[in-house]
Amino acid sequence: MPSFSFLWPVGLVVLSNIVYQICSKSVPAGMSPFASLTITYLVGAAASLLAFFVLGKGASIGDELHKVNWAPFVLGLVIVGLEVGFIYAYRAGWEVSVASVVQSSFLAVALLLVGHALYGEELSPTKLLGVAICLVGLYFINR
Repeated sequence: MPSFSFLWPVGLVVLSNIVYQICSKSVPAGMSPFASLTITYLVGAAASLLAFFVLGKGASIGDELHKVNWAPFVLGLVIVGLEVGFIYAYRAGWEVSVASVVQSSFLAVALLLVGHALYGEELSPTKLLGVAICLVGLYFINR
């Protein structure tokens, strides 16, 4: 049986993703998605800074900033794409129960290829069967 330390991060991602989808669908229709995201990121920045100081075990923010590479900057840009993409998808009429499943299925297939190409992860027959099942699932969920 996997340990708690192995499972809790996935549980946090699932719970956060549920609330995320509800919030994305609930952004007021007349509000600019970018104004909404500005508030979102200000709250996120404050929460991150607070968590850094509470959980950082005496770490220095200056020392941490000296370790930075390109990834946090690109991550900031792609998170905007994720957020605004879902807001516009829901405004276009996607159902909350379908949009996430569709994008997750395509994402799973793409990440299998990325994992194999960039990180040498195995592309096993079982994983390829999973891809086929995802594609069949997409067919049925969109009928």
